[in-house]
Amino acid sequence: MSEEMPNASLEIHNERRFPQDRDTLFSAVADPAKLARWWGPHGFENRITAFDFRPGGSWRIVMTASNGDEFDNHWSFLAIDDGRMVRARHHLPMHDFILEMRFEDHAGGSRLVWVMEFEPTEENQAMAHFLKAANDQNLDRLAQFLKGENDDR
Repeated sequence: MSEEMPNASLEIHNERRFPQDRDTLFSAVADPAKLARWWGPHGFENRITAFDFRPGGSWRIVMTASNGDEFDNHWSFLAIDDGRMVRARHHLPMHDFILEMRFEDHAGGSRLVWVMEFEPTEENQAMAHFLKAANDQNLDRLAQFLKGENDDR
């Protein structure tokens, strides 16, 4: 439970290890040009229309599916611990939830711990399996992006 979402008791937890260091991993979230290249499940392209990366700042991203459907997403950054953690709230009309991304050092690279907090509504419980799989796709895309970044060096 959190003070930002007092009735949150449904959590979706994903994590992934990466060969890149923690700062490189964090920069893929903190830099909107990088973030736009990997965010979302497979088949989406992104356009970031606002990105004020600070506690209290706003983030807007338009995700375009392969069929052309657009999804306008609005986020607020709640807390940022540079290089270590980002906590943000995704606002309605789609899903209202808190996402916390923790960036950790790990032998040979880093680890991203990705936790979504929802209120335990029937709709959210029905979406949990889909969202866990979509998060895995998100992390797949992040891994592919980071691999390409290393190949460019």
